[in-house]
Amino acid sequence: MPFDLWLTFVAASTALLLIPGPTVLLVLSYALSKGRSVAVASAAGVAFGDLVAMTASLAGLGALVLASATVFTVLKWAGAVYLVWLGMKLIRSAPSTGLAPTQPDVTAQNVFGHAAAVTALNPKSIAFFIAFVPQFLRPETPLLPQFAILIATFCTLAALNALAYALLADRLRQVIARPAILTWITRAGGATLVGMGLLTATLRRST
Repeated sequence: MPFDLWLTFVAASTALLLIPGPTVLLVLSYALSKGRSVAVASAAGVAFGDLVAMTASLAGLGALVLASATVFTVLKWAGAVYLVWLGMKLIRSAPSTGLAPTQPDVTAQNVFGHAAAVTALNPKSIAFFIAFVPQFLRPETPLLPQFAILIATFCTLAALNALAYALLADRLRQVIARPAILTWITRAGGATLVGMGLLTATLRRST
Protein backbone atom coordinates (compact mmCIF):
# COMPACT_ATOMS: atom_id res chain seq x y z
CA MET A 1 0.00 0.00 0.00
CA PRO A 2 1.44 3.43 -0.94
CA PHE A 3 2.50 5.45 2.09
CA ASP A 4 0.58 8.56 0.99
CA LEU A 5 -2.62 6.52 0.62
CA TRP A 6 -2.11 5.07 4.09
CA LEU A 7 -1.63 8.56 5.52
CA THR A 8 -4.88 9.64 3.87
CA PHE A 9 -6.64 6.68 5.50
CA VAL A 10 -5.16 7.63 8.88
CA ALA A 11 -6.33 11.23 8.52
CA ALA A 12 -9.84 10.25 7.41
CA SER A 13 -10.18 7.63 10.15
CA THR A 14 -8.97 10.02 12.83
CA ALA A 15 -11.49 12.65 11.78
CA LEU A 16 -14.29 10.10 11.87
CA LEU A 17 -13.27 8.64 15.23
CA LEU A 18 -13.17 12.04 16.91
CA ILE A 19 -16.92 12.45 16.32
CA PRO A 20 -18.65 11.23 19.52
CA GLY A 21 -20.96 8.25 19.06
CA PRO A 22 -22.46 5.58 21.34
CA THR A 23 -19.05 4.04 22.00
CA VAL A 24 -17.41 7.32 23.01
CA LEU A 25 -20.35 8.21 25.25
CA LEU A 26 -20.09 4.83 26.95
CA VAL A 27 -16.34 5.28 27.48
CA LEU A 28 -16.84 8.79 28.88
CA SER A 29 -19.59 7.70 31.26
CA TYR A 30 -17.59 4.79 32.65
CA ALA A 31 -14.44 6.89 33.03
CA LEU A 32 -16.35 9.68 34.79
CA SER A 33 -18.02 7.33 37.24
CA LYS A 34 -15.33 4.67 37.68
CA GLY A 35 -12.09 6.48 36.97
CA ARG A 36 -8.87 5.51 35.23
CA SER A 37 -9.15 1.86 36.32
CA VAL A 38 -11.46 1.10 33.37
CA ALA A 39 -9.75 3.30 30.75
CA VAL A 40 -7.57 0.55 29.28
CA ALA A 41 -10.45 -1.94 29.35
CA SER A 42 -12.65 0.55 27.49
CA ALA A 43 -10.02 1.17 24.83
CA ALA A 44 -9.37 -2.55 24.39
CA GLY A 45 -13.10 -3.23 24.08
CA VAL A 46 -13.50 -0.55 21.43
CA ALA A 47 -10.56 -1.95 19.46
CA PHE A 48 -11.95 -5.48 19.63
CA GLY A 49 -15.44 -4.33 18.62
CA ASP A 50 -14.05 -2.46 15.63
CA LEU A 51 -11.93 -5.48 14.74
CA VAL A 52 -15.05 -7.67 14.66
CA ALA A 53 -17.16 -5.14 12.72
CA MET A 54 -14.42 -4.27 10.23
CA THR A 55 -13.38 -7.88 9.63
CA ALA A 56 -17.01 -8.90 9.18
CA SER A 57 -17.52 -6.07 6.72
CA LEU A 58 -14.50 -6.95 4.63
CA ALA A 59 -15.46 -10.62 4.76
CA GLY A 60 -18.78 -9.83 3.12
CA LEU A 61 -21.18 -9.36 6.02
CA GLY A 62 -21.48 -5.69 5.16
CA ALA A 63 -22.70 -6.54 1.68
CA LEU A 64 -25.12 -9.07 3.17
CA VAL A 65 -26.48 -6.46 5.58
CA LEU A 66 -27.03 -4.04 2.73
CA ALA A 67 -28.68 -6.70 0.59
CA SER A 68 -30.75 -8.58 3.19
CA ALA A 69 -33.54 -6.86 5.07
CA THR A 70 -33.69 -9.77 7.54
CA VAL A 71 -30.03 -9.60 8.52
CA PHE A 72 -30.18 -5.83 8.84
CA THR A 73 -33.30 -6.02 11.00
CA VAL A 74 -31.80 -8.62 13.33
CA LEU A 75 -28.62 -6.60 13.81
CA LYS A 76 -30.59 -3.39 14.17
CA TRP A 77 -32.82 -4.70 16.96
CA ALA A 78 -29.99 -6.51 18.72
CA GLY A 79 -27.99 -3.29 18.77
CA ALA A 80 -30.99 -1.18 19.81
CA VAL A 81 -32.00 -3.45 22.68
CA TYR A 82 -28.42 -3.69 23.92
CA LEU A 83 -27.94 0.08 23.87
CA VAL A 84 -31.18 0.65 25.79
CA TRP A 85 -30.31 -2.03 28.34
CA LEU A 86 -26.79 -0.69 28.80
CA GLY A 87 -28.05 2.88 29.09
CA MET A 88 -30.48 1.88 31.84
CA LYS A 89 -27.72 -0.03 33.61
CA LEU A 90 -25.44 3.00 33.43
CA ILE A 91 -28.17 5.27 34.82
CA ARG A 92 -28.67 2.93 37.77
CA SER A 93 -24.91 2.76 38.42
CA ALA A 94 -24.48 6.54 38.65
CA PRO A 95 -22.43 7.36 41.79
CA SER A 96 -24.39 9.01 44.57
CA THR A 97 -21.55 9.58 47.04
CA GLY A 98 -18.88 11.19 44.90
CA LEU A 99 -15.62 9.54 43.92
CA ALA A 100 -16.31 6.18 45.49
CA PRO A 101 -14.34 3.03 44.65
CA THR A 102 -15.45 1.09 41.61
CA GLN A 103 -18.60 -0.87 42.27
CA PRO A 104 -18.04 -4.63 42.54
CA ASP A 105 -20.43 -5.40 39.69
CA VAL A 106 -18.62 -3.05 37.29
CA THR A 107 -15.27 -4.64 36.56
CA ALA A 108 -12.73 -4.02 33.84
CA GLN A 109 -13.91 -7.25 32.21
CA ASN A 110 -17.50 -6.02 32.15
CA VAL A 111 -16.46 -2.67 30.71
CA PHE A 112 -14.43 -4.42 28.01
CA GLY A 113 -17.43 -6.56 27.06
CA HIS A 114 -19.82 -3.63 27.02
CA ALA A 115 -17.54 -1.45 24.88
CA ALA A 116 -16.87 -4.31 22.44
CA ALA A 117 -20.56 -5.13 22.09
CA VAL A 118 -21.68 -1.52 21.60
CA THR A 119 -19.01 -1.07 18.94
CA ALA A 120 -19.61 -4.33 17.10
CA LEU A 121 -23.42 -4.54 17.36
CA ASN A 122 -24.02 -1.55 15.16
CA PRO A 123 -25.39 -2.14 11.65
CA LYS A 124 -24.32 1.36 10.66
CA SER A 125 -20.70 0.48 11.47
CA ILE A 126 -20.73 -2.56 9.22
CA ALA A 127 -22.38 -0.64 6.40
CA PHE A 128 -19.96 2.23 6.94
CA PHE A 129 -16.87 0.04 6.74
CA ILE A 130 -17.93 -1.60 3.51
CA ALA A 131 -18.54 1.84 1.97
CA PHE A 132 -15.48 3.54 3.46
CA VAL A 133 -12.64 1.03 3.21
CA PRO A 134 -12.79 0.23 -0.54
CA GLN A 135 -11.81 3.83 -1.31
CA PHE A 136 -8.33 3.01 0.02
CA LEU A 137 -7.82 -0.32 -1.74
CA ARG A 138 -5.80 -0.94 -4.85
CA PRO A 139 -7.41 -3.85 -6.76
CA GLU A 140 -4.27 -4.43 -8.83
CA THR A 141 -2.36 -5.53 -5.69
CA PRO A 142 -3.15 -8.43 -3.27
CA LEU A 143 -6.13 -7.52 -1.09
CA LEU A 144 -5.36 -9.54 2.03
CA PRO A 145 -2.23 -7.54 3.02
CA GLN A 146 -4.16 -4.32 2.39
CA PHE A 147 -7.03 -5.54 4.57
CA ALA A 148 -4.57 -6.41 7.34
CA ILE A 149 -2.93 -2.98 7.24
CA LEU A 150 -6.21 -1.06 7.20
CA ILE A 151 -7.80 -3.14 9.96
CA ALA A 152 -4.73 -2.87 12.19
CA THR A 153 -4.48 0.86 11.57
CA PHE A 154 -8.14 1.62 12.24
CA CYS A 155 -8.34 -0.55 15.37
CA THR A 156 -5.18 1.05 16.77
CA LEU A 157 -6.55 4.54 16.12
CA ALA A 158 -9.90 3.57 17.66
CA ALA A 159 -8.18 2.26 20.80
CA LEU A 160 -6.03 5.39 21.14
CA ASN A 161 -9.07 7.61 20.60
CA ALA A 162 -11.09 5.78 23.26
CA LEU A 163 -8.14 5.83 25.66
CA ALA A 164 -7.69 9.57 25.16
CA TYR A 165 -11.38 10.21 25.84
CA ALA A 166 -11.25 8.00 28.95
CA LEU A 167 -8.14 9.70 30.35
CA LEU A 168 -9.60 13.12 29.61
CA ALA A 169 -12.79 12.15 31.42
CA ASP A 170 -10.75 10.83 34.35
CA ARG A 171 -8.91 14.16 34.58
CA LEU A 172 -12.25 15.96 34.46
CA ARG A 173 -13.48 13.60 37.15
CA GLN A 174 -10.70 14.73 39.46
CA VAL A 175 -11.64 18.38 38.85
CA ILE A 176 -15.38 17.87 39.18
CA ALA A 177 -15.51 16.16 42.54
CA ARG A 178 -19.06 17.14 43.41
CA PRO A 179 -21.24 14.01 43.67
CA ALA A 180 -24.28 15.70 42.13
CA ILE A 181 -22.36 16.67 38.99
CA LEU A 182 -20.85 13.22 38.53
CA THR A 183 -24.24 11.62 39.03
CA TRP A 184 -25.86 13.94 36.49
CA ILE A 185 -23.15 13.37 33.88
CA THR A 186 -23.29 9.58 34.27
CA ARG A 187 -27.07 9.52 34.07
CA ALA A 188 -27.02 11.86 31.08
CA GLY A 189 -24.61 9.48 29.34
CA GLY A 190 -26.91 6.56 30.11
CA ALA A 191 -29.95 8.46 28.88
CA THR A 192 -28.11 9.33 25.67
CA LEU A 193 -27.31 5.66 25.10
CA VAL A 194 -31.00 4.83 25.60
CA GLY A 195 -31.89 7.54 23.09
CA MET A 196 -29.38 6.22 20.59
CA GLY A 197 -30.78 2.74 21.09
CA LEU A 198 -34.26 4.01 20.25
CA LEU A 199 -32.83 5.89 17.27
CA THR A 200 -31.09 2.72 16.09
CA ALA A 201 -34.44 0.93 16.16
CA THR A 202 -35.78 3.44 13.61
CA LEU A 203 -32.93 2.92 11.13
CA ARG A 204 -33.95 1.84 7.67
CA ARG A 205 -31.85 -0.24 5.35
CA SER A 206 -30.22 1.67 2.50
CA THR A 207 -31.64 0.83 -0.90
